[in-house]
Amino acid sequence: MGSKSTTLLLIGFLHIFIVTSSCSHLYSSLGGNFSGDPGELNSNLTSMAKRLINQAYADIDPSRLIDFHTHILGMGNSPSGIWINPAMQSLGNPLRYFRFQIFKNAAGIENIESADQNYLKRLLKLIDNLPYQGKFMILGLDKHYRPDGKEDPEWTDLYIPNEYIANIAKQHPEKFIPMISVNPHRRDAIDKLEYWRKQGIRFIKWLPNAMGIDPSDPKLESYYLKMKELGMILLVHVGDEGSVHTGPFEKFGNPLLLRRPLDMGVKVIMAHCASDGTNKDLDASSQNEISNFDLFVRMMNEPRYEGLLFGEISGLTQINRFDGPLQTLLKKQEWHHRLVNGSDYPLPALNIVVWTGSLERAGFITGDEMEALDLIYKYNPILFDFVLKRTVRHPETGERFPSSVFMFPKVLK
Repeated sequence: MGSKSTTLLLIGFLHIFIVTSSCSHLYSSLGGNFSGDPGELNSNLTSMAKRLINQAYADIDPSRLIDFHTHILGMGNSPSGIWINPAMQSLGNPLRYFRFQIFKNAAGIENIESADQNYLKRLLKLIDNLPYQGKFMILGLDKHYRPDGKEDPEWTDLYIPNEYIANIAKQHPEKFIPMISVNPHRRDAIDKLEYWRKQGIRFIKWLPNAMGIDPSDPKLESYYLKMKELGMILLVHVGDEGSVHTGPFEKFGNPLLLRRPLDMGVKVIMAHCASDGTNKDLDASSQNEISNFDLFVRMMNEPRYEGLLFGEISGLTQINRFDGPLQTLLKKQEWHHRLVNGSDYPLPALNIVVWTGSLERAGFITGDEMEALDLIYKYNPILFDFVLKRTVRHPETGERFPSSVFMFPKVLK
């Protein structure tokens, strides 16, 4: 999901003020700061907003349009099987509680008793009001498991069952592609991979920092071999994680830990291109802390990973990520065929990390474009995220992300 950012840490200190002053409306200003129904956007578009939307889709093949990173959330108050750690709903854990409240707001969850339905209804409405829908990969999220194969509820903040994801995709096949999540420490992990592959599912999502997975663990080799045998592909969070509790497992976001599956021939998509945080340089004897993005860049530059290692650009335009990584990825045209798009929804709906003014001041967009994008955001954050990424340009060279980044690459089929 989203990244740990200075912004989110700072706003945690606002929690006391929000609770004690009963200013729950501040959740809206930090979370989903929306002003209109998605269906009303077209009648309120300015000429500049229309132009940006038309330009964004102009060279896109709608049959290949794809979002690799869309979350399904809820509270588990339906047959979904979703589980939320009680610590995320307790004022005794203020930062975790605060983050959760903001996410609920941004996700359109207005009624706790019908949270699962609220979330899905909101997501479907946003998609239905896109000019071209394309397909959205919806993600499961497995529990945290210890290396001995036992579940660890203390470190599991959120559980989104694969069965729920698969059922949603079955009900809406024109919109969704299911992506399962199977923790390799599960005692039935191999059986789960085989089962879901027989259901036609090829993509697996890991959030190692939250799931307790060290991707470099030699004990995972049988898992990787099965993935390769089945032609399955791993979308894995790399870099810091700030949406759920990680504690001592934060280090598992180190991109270098994924050398093992890559060296075994497994295709890996690194979510967010490791664009936040630092980790130990495990390739150096000193093992100094350097940026996760620099580690990602190093691996992308290694010829042996061509055709195996890919980057996913969700979050790259957020305030805590764009300065450095976004410029680099826009300029690296030789990598563009290895990049794929993801929205990481509901992250684009989090007003606290969507700072178009900073992008404008840094030269990625113009002032007129900023105003038009802000208007789109207030009605449809998914459309906003797509149009923003198609609009941003390198401040010096003017390079943009090509249309291929937003369409399903043949090498991953």
